[in-house]
Amino acid sequence: MEKKDWFTDWFNTRYYHILYKDRNDADAQLFMQNITSFLELPKSTHILDLPCGKGRHSVFLNSLGYKVTGGDLAKNSIKIAKEFENDSLKFKVHDMRQPFNNKYDAVFNLFTSFGYFEDDKEDILILQNIKNGIKNNGYFVFDFLNADFVKANLVNKEIKTVDNITFNITREITEGFIIKNISFFADNKQHSYTERVKYLDEVKMQTYFSKVGFTIINVFGDYNLNDFDSQISNRLILVAK
Repeated sequence: MEKKDWFTDWFNTRYYHILYKDRNDADAQLFMQNITSFLELPKSTHILDLPCGKGRHSVFLNSLGYKVTGGDLAKNSIKIAKEFENDSLKFKVHDMRQPFNNKYDAVFNLFTSFGYFEDDKEDILILQNIKNGIKNNGYFVFDFLNADFVKANLVNKEIKTVDNITFNITREITEGFIIKNISFFADNKQHSYTERVKYLDEVKMQTYFSKVGFTIINVFGDYNLNDFDSQISNRLILVAK
């Protein structure tokens, strides 16, 4: 039996959405407002939000007046997102490792939705697909964790109770990955899932970007678009053309 990628399983479960249901929409919206006005994106801009999850960024970008397409591998997330569709907001199941049939004015890869793969080649292939899917002079906005900050502030153990489910969470950095193990008892059985994101610092990401021919024009360290500082910034946000 073929082994499934961790994100294929975990992102498709309802438990994933329970654990993260208190994610800060205000932060997400602040970032979308700041970045679209900073880039002075005209309202005619067609933005691809990839991967889009249940569409929280896509819906907000659309409310700002942009045409938005959201793509995600998790069928369950897309099913929920589709309830928000309108003439200028569409969602579809899409694997980032596959090329696009379309070209967009901008592609947004948000909330640490990258670096899932063992092999650097797969991560670079995703960036190549994204680059091929952006029109000339279009923008790529990449929002990732700041690996150095995560390392310095790693919380090894945490217990979170949400909707009467107690999630036991452990974190470690090993073999080039930031690993989060999540175990819990729900619906009469024990569950366990792992999130693995590659330890990609600014230097490594710059190498990736230059390999596929992206030119980085801005590096920010938070959703207020302050300059990036590897010691104190909680995000690594790259804007490329």
